[in-house]
Amino acid sequence: MPFLTDRIEENKRKMVEGERLAHEEARHSDSADLLVNPIYQNRYSFTPEEVRGELEKTIFGQKNTINLIVDIMKVTCVGLSDPRKPLASILFTGPTGVGKTESVRSVARAVHGTSEALCRIDMNTLSQEHYAASFSGSPPGYVGSKEGMTLLDQEKIEGSSSLPGIVLFDELEKASNEVVLALMNVLDNGILTVASGERTISFRNSIIFMTSNIGASTNLSLFSRFSRSFRESFPSMCSDQERRQDSIIISELLKVYPPEFVNRIDHVAQLLPLDASTMRLLVEYQVQLLNQRLSARNIHISIDEEVMNFLTIKGFDTRFGARELRRIFRSFFEFPLARFLAVIEPVPEGNRSILEVVAKMSGGAVKFLPLAIPAKT
Repeated sequence: MPFLTDRIEENKRKMVEGERLAHEEARHSDSADLLVNPIYQNRYSFTPEEVRGELEKTIFGQKNTINLIVDIMKVTCVGLSDPRKPLASILFTGPTGVGKTESVRSVARAVHGTSEALCRIDMNTLSQEHYAASFSGSPPGYVGSKEGMTLLDQEKIEGSSSLPGIVLFDELEKASNEVVLALMNVLDNGILTVASGERTISFRNSIIFMTSNIGASTNLSLFSRFSRSFRESFPSMCSDQERRQDSIIISELLKVYPPEFVNRIDHVAQLLPLDASTMRLLVEYQVQLLNQRLSARNIHISIDEEVMNFLTIKGFDTRFGARELRRIFRSFFEFPLARFLAVIEPVPEGNRSILEVVAKMSGGAVKFLPLAIPAKT
């Protein structure tokens, strides 16, 4: 009987949530433990430094954001989060292509071992107010109310005793205000009651990420006044500008959402536009990913300095960030590479040697030259 099964599962979840809440409150209220055992045991099966390592491999030019995420993970791991709220709620702002969504995927990969282990809601699919029902479920009397179906993946949200849930509300400003305001109770007390009233989803073991482009265009013009190297060399001179950028983000958020919603967000992090030095790191990363895919064919690609400079300059556009570089890399590097690989002799099956291919500039285009294949090993 599906109804009885659902009720049993719901009661089981409530029991587990009650036990966890009682345990957390006991830890918070036990001041003796804080004095006798100043070093808390990590309650989860990952470490903040593992998260840092994964972020630094995939996110470039966002040092402050990485440090913020790691600090949040430290608070989470030692159990300092309020047990009656989500572990943390973070809003990433900034222009397109700077790593907002990829940062969350990297956190999921570090915590759960795969970037798909998160509940991702693309808010641009909820642009009309009647889509709020797909978020919190259909109210009583409407089709689907008895099933209590929502877009939310309860298992990924609630996590487990050894792993937190990872939730991403992507492109927040694209959703209708009714959908966004449905998040207010989630951010406040960590519980979402499905509209039918028969089921609840707990976010109290979840880290909630949100992304938005609100205020990005205004801050992009301010950012362009100072190069990254200048800001790193003279941080005190740029501190006023950074505070101004933060205030712009808050004021832009308040134009769209009521203060009570903005006030429930724990952290607002601004991701910076990418500059030329960061773009070079992204080119190296794209080549690294390409070589990982080519390793199945025993092929390795290396590029010379001229090709590196060509791709870095060609792919640099602060308006579109890493996505513009990805398009340039595909058009000017992967397309000619595919044509080259289609006509060369493949490495014989059973030969564990590596075909080394070097990329060079020739006549304004990238050309690929095969090097000698080592003898069979």
